[in-house]
Amino acid sequence: QVQLVESGGGLVQAGGSLRLSCAASGRTFSIARYAMDWFRQAPGKEREFVAAISRTGASSYYVDSVKGRFTISRNNAKNTVYLQMNSLKPEDTAVYYCAARLYGSTWLSTSGEDDYWGQGTQVTVSS
Repeated sequence: QVQLVESGGGLVQAGGSLRLSCAASGRTFSIARYAMDWFRQAPGKEREFVAAISRTGASSYYVDSVKGRFTISRNNAKNTVYLQMNSLKPEDTAVYYCAARLYGSTWLSTSGEDDYWGQGTQVTVSS
């Protein structure tokens, strides 16, 4: 019923940029009720948290390795969240997943306790 679909991945050279999109669908579903997260998983490695954004977009948080290079944003009217990735490095190569998360008083969580997940989009950064 509820789907999150990532797009925008691809092959890019080191130093380049990509913008990932995560489009939500489902009858009556609105991302406005959720914090939105991006995770990534490289081959042979555990899934890791990348970025999070609060319901209105007023707050965001990033893993140290992407701070200053990645920007998470959202457009609730379009039911879409974005991840702008600049100055890409080969170590950014991974499948990137979008996720939606309900929360109470504390908006931030990096543990993957999300309610909905996308199928992932491949990002490959060549050297």
